[in-house]
Amino acid sequence: MPTTTRQWLLNDRPLGRGIEDGDFRLAETEIADPGEGEVLLATRYLSFDPAQKGWMENIADYVAPMEIGDVMRGGAISEVMASNNPKFAVGDLVFGTTGWTEHLVHDGSGLVKVDTQLPPTALLSVLGTTGLTAYCGLFKVGKPVAGDTVLVSGAAGATGSVVGQLAKIAGCRAVGIAGGPEKCAWLVEEAGYDAAIDYKAGGVKEQIRQHCPRGVDVVFDNVGGGILDDMLANIATGARVVVCGGISRYETGGRPSGPGNYFNLIFRRASMAGFIVLDWANEFPDIRRRLESFVLDGRLTYQEDIQEGFENAPATLKRLFTGQNRGKQMLKV
Repeated sequence: MPTTTRQWLLNDRPLGRGIEDGDFRLAETEIADPGEGEVLLATRYLSFDPAQKGWMENIADYVAPMEIGDVMRGGAISEVMASNNPKFAVGDLVFGTTGWTEHLVHDGSGLVKVDTQLPPTALLSVLGTTGLTAYCGLFKVGKPVAGDTVLVSGAAGATGSVVGQLAKIAGCRAVGIAGGPEKCAWLVEEAGYDAAIDYKAGGVKEQIRQHCPRGVDVVFDNVGGGILDDMLANIATGARVVVCGGISRYETGGRPSGPGNYFNLIFRRASMAGFIVLDWANEFPDIRRRLESFVLDGRLTYQEDIQEGFENAPATLKRLFTGQNRGKQMLKV
């Protein structure tokens, strides 16, 4: 059994700028044998999400603050190497928020056994926070009905790609906004979107108007900034605007610019709401089973972008903010 482990520690806060290598420090520390009720875990896959930058900045008050020197927070799939906890056996795969560490001793609280007919990594992607966020944001906040037009920004990302497919399952028309012809082609040809808008080609507001001639009933925004403004310019009467994320602000930090077209919420009698997926945590097991059934019957597809090597964790997180990733970003330890 290992007696030491490598860990990535928070070394600086990326406030007002993009993430840099110096924001993390690789350290080695001793680990004890698991005590009563504890398990020894070996991390197999790390999960990466844009929200981690907000955790580093300490602007996300829905989670405990991170201090300089803390192990970088993040979700992972781990294997149980030794167990003094009756809930877990050696060889079990579990997932939870265990952080950027190769090994750790854990008391078992918050750990969930991997139990799926899909590959284990699905618990970090389509059955993980990204899939749950897509489901809850769309159905709990967006409340689509058959025949609605659903417009998704960041549509080729791990969450956005699932949102559009769930919208199609609900009988809606799905239009996605993504960067570049390759991502747009994947949205239409693989993810089943009815249309895709390449924001890098410019004229986003006009492209939305072209593809959503009756207006947009549900906006699912992962980007913020100018893209959100263009979407608000094209909402239909009674529209629901779901604010999920704001990746446009992650490179600059600070306060994101407010949308100039927010007054359209009045003209269109529309609503705009943010959400935190943890509010529906008690429903996660049922939602996971539903999402898994959609994958198994062929109605839901998903992409995973898996990098390799624990030493590459910082570089893997940065991929999220440069558009390099294709689907859910993970790292195989």
